[in-house]
This record gives sequence, structure tokens and C-alpha cells, in this order.
Amino acid sequence: MSTLRIALAQIDTCVGNLVTNASTVLAYAKRAAADHARIVAFPEMTLTGYPIEDLALRATFRQAAWDTAADLAQTLQQEGLGDLYVVVGTIGTDHDNGKPRNRLVVLHEGQVVAGYDKHFLPNYGVFDEFRIFSAGERSTVLTIDGVRVGVAICEDIWQEGGPVADLAGQGIDLLLTINGSPYEEGKGHIRQELAARRAAEVNAPIIYLNQVGGQDDLVFDGGSFVLDTDGTLLERSPMFMENLSFFTLDTNQTRQTPTTIAALPDPDEEVYTACVLGLKDYMAKNGFTGVTLGLSGGIDSALVAAMAADACGGENVWGISMPSMYSSDGSKDDAADLAHNLGAHYEVQPIEPLFMAFQDQLHLEGVSAENLQARIRGVIVMATSNSKNVLALATGNKSELACGYSTIYGDAVGGYAPIKDLFKTKVWQIARWRNKALTQGMGIGGLNVVGNEDGASGIMPASGVIIPVNSIEKAPSAELRPGQKDSDSLPEYALLDQVLAAYIEHAHGRADLIADGFDEQTVDTVMRLVDRAEWKRRQYPLGPKVSALAFGRDRRLPVTNAFRE
Repeated sequence: MSTLRIALAQIDTCVGNLVTNASTVLAYAKRAAADHARIVAFPEMTLTGYPIEDLALRATFRQAAWDTAADLAQTLQQEGLGDLYVVVGTIGTDHDNGKPRNRLVVLHEGQVVAGYDKHFLPNYGVFDEFRIFSAGERSTVLTIDGVRVGVAICEDIWQEGGPVADLAGQGIDLLLTINGSPYEEGKGHIRQELAARRAAEVNAPIIYLNQVGGQDDLVFDGGSFVLDTDGTLLERSPMFMENLSFFTLDTNQTRQTPTTIAALPDPDEEVYTACVLGLKDYMAKNGFTGVTLGLSGGIDSALVAAMAADACGGENVWGISMPSMYSSDGSKDDAADLAHNLGAHYEVQPIEPLFMAFQDQLHLEGVSAENLQARIRGVIVMATSNSKNVLALATGNKSELACGYSTIYGDAVGGYAPIKDLFKTKVWQIARWRNKALTQGMGIGGLNVVGNEDGASGIMPASGVIIPVNSIEKAPSAELRPGQKDSDSLPEYALLDQVLAAYIEHAHGRADLIADGFDEQTVDTVMRLVDRAEWKRRQYPLGPKVSALAFGRDRRLPVTNAFRE
């Protein structure tokens, strides 16, 4: 019996960037060895990034990934780290059928000395692994310095039976699971409760190591942890940031000694930071250093602009006010105040002359004339994006996206949509939290936050808030016709969002919604709007998933669909 020091390397990887991912592993392995670790564990699909989707089907990519793992093993040896056991995720190939495998490998003494392939393949929500990967081994035990370490990959611990059940009878001292588990609001305690059941099942402590960072429309929140056999929390890594932490297993002790336990963020901070990290990593991994967006003075564009400033610094945000003949003075003032508070670039591009030029030829009325204004604004935003080589941000929220309350090729243009998975009521809630975070000097997920003492810009607005209070409190309006309010076309958001949550996230049908207590007229209106807007949602930009069910990967309905309830 003995002790074993394990390093938990919670890192951010980039899909397809094998060289950089391997360099990150090397850097963290050096740090782990310097702190006397015998094992350093990395997340699922470390070398390839995750999820790799159909990239896994390319034989050339799989070969490159294998070569990277072999080269990394030799580099570790050359750097004097050969004694360290380095556990990384990568991709392999099933020798029987030639299909890809989601694989864990151990690098030691210059070689790939052991491997384990994921057994359970998730095929729900954002996951589609059953179509891509081939299922692998049921269980693997590594013996390191006399300590028996059972290993598993992500989904293997979520299913009853299988690898963990096999390990239960093999007398392991520790269960190590590497994960690529995406963020969704309220999911953290579910992971911990599940891990506690698995620790009890194998009668050993469990390490749950998760990746961190944004990948397209997914955000991985980290939050890695270690539980004792009885479910006691021994270690918790911070959420939404890279981290190296340590845990020393003492097989002579029936109860292990706790180490560092990071505090959990405020629930609103958690959602906000997930959106910011999704945007920040999308920019970094796709070569963008700045963003542009329309600033209407409304709450949606204000929250997106604040997120953008927190992601890349206010000096890298180009805000454009595009007033029409229907824009109120208050909205124009709110947009200007916001840009000043963020330290953002700000310009005013009135659209009335362009609108009149179109009208001289087209003579549009009603909705057509309203949509024309939105599309002119979309052209200006995209022109700025092209001319400055910055990322255009769409500012629509989940309520609007659900009901089709946006203009395709107008306010729906852009390359990324940071709040597309936030209902309107959540947008107001998060905006209030962001202002509160400023006034109370809160940190936000380790990011360079606008308004904090150690932030990128160090701005402390004289008003004491980042987002103008009027943008939060005024009645929402697209301001595309005189006196227009969102409530002219939609139920009040407090009611609408309740119906949308039940219809979309809980899949309640018409009868279910009426049984929930919603009136028939509201139910019929909302269902009609949602069902008719699927084609718009298919064309909307990517944005971070933060709820249990987001549009896109989670909810796939046919555009051409005649079924009505």
C-alpha cells in the first residue's frame, strides 16, 4: 500500500489543432512534475479537441492524432518527464471495422504504454457519437506504484453497468474518469451526485476531470472534482478557467484528506460567464480580435456588448448606432452611454437616407417596410465586419428566436449570437446581475472583466453601472414604426417565457400546456409562432448553449412540417 500524487490538468483545447494541444499538455506536464505528481490526467479527446464530429471519419486525421501522441511521448522522455504517467484523450481506430474510437492513452517512458476505449457512446442532445465512433473496452486497470487505478471516459460513468460495474469487482484504489461534459445551467450538482454513486459502487475515491473552454455552440465549464469513497468532496477546480490542481491518494487511509475546494459562482454569474467564454474562445480559435454589433439602446444589444467587452476588451468592440425616423432620443442616448461605459468604439450611421432611397424605388408598406429597416442595419453591420475584419454579433435572445421575432438577413445577421439561448426574462436578470457585479467589485470567472480593478480597461463609469438602467427598465421595442412595442405582437415576456420553456424545453403539447394552466389563446399563438419559425432558426448564427435544451443540436425538427395540434 502507498501514496499516489495525481495532477488534474483542466485545460482548454482547440479541435484539430494537434500541435498546440500537444504543447499545452507538455507545459502542464512540466508543472505537474515540478510539484511531484506521478500522474497527470487531461480531459477527454485532449489531443484532438472535442467534439470532433465527422472529422473523426478522416483516416488522415486519425493517423495525425496517433503520430502526435507518439511524438508527445518521446518529447516527454526527452524533456526528462519519462517517469511521469501522462493520461490524455485522443482518437484511435477499431482494427476490426476501421471505425474511429474515442480513446484514453497513457504516455510513459517515451511510449504509449496503455489504452482504453470508451464503451458507452452518447446519442442524445448535443451528442451524436453512436454514428461516429465504435464502442471499445469495458474496463481497464492501471497499476502505478502499487496503486490500482481504474479508468473510464465520460459517458461510461453515466450508464448503469458496463465498465464501472466491471471495475467494482477488481479491487481498485481509485477511479479516474476523463470528460468532455458541456455546460448547462444547474448541471454541476448532477455530476457530483452521479460521481458519488460511482465511488460507492467501486468502493474507492473518484476523480472527475472535465475540459474547459468554448467550441462552436458548446461551452465546457471545467469544475473538475475529487470525491472520497463516501461522496465527501475532496477537491474542486474553478469553473470556466484552465487550472492545475493536485490530489494525493493515501491507500493506508480509509478517508482521504481534502485539498483545494474552489467556491461555486453565483448562478447568474455562471450563466453570464458561460456566454462570455463561449464568445471569447470562438473569437480566439477562429482568429478574431474584435467584434461589431448594432447598438439600439435596448437591453439585448446592451447585454451582448457588455459580454463582448468582457470577452475581448471594450477597445476591441465597434458599436454602431443606426437610428431611423422612429428611434427615440432615449434609445440613442442609452446606446451612446453604453458605449462610453464600455470604452467601446462608437459611431452613428442614420439609416433614414438609405431607407428613403429604397422606398423611392420599392414603395413598401407594413411589415415589408419594417423589415427593410432591419436589413439596412444588417448590411451596415456586415460592411463594418468586412472592412475591419471583426466578428459581427447577432443580438437576438431565445424568446425572439423561438417566435421568429427577428428579421432574417436583418438583425439576424452575424457570425455569433452570445445570448441566443437566454430567454428575454433571463436577459433582464443577467443584465441586472452584471451591473451588480460592477458595483460590488465581483470577479467573473477569471476573465479580464470591464469595470473591475484588474480588468482589461479598468473603466468605472460615473453612473456606477455598465448597462444603462433605462435599457433594462423600459418597455422593449424594435422601434420600426411609431409607438411600436414587442407586446403588440407577442404575449408579455413574463408569460411568453413560461409557455416557451414548457413547449420547447419540456416538450409539452397543446393539451399539456392547457393543463399547465395557460389559456388556449396564448397557447395557440405561441405554438403557431414557434412552429412557423423553424426555417429562421436554421439560418441563425451559432451561439453558446447554456440551457438544458438549446435550439440547434438539441432540438431538431423538420422545416417542412404540416403537423399542427
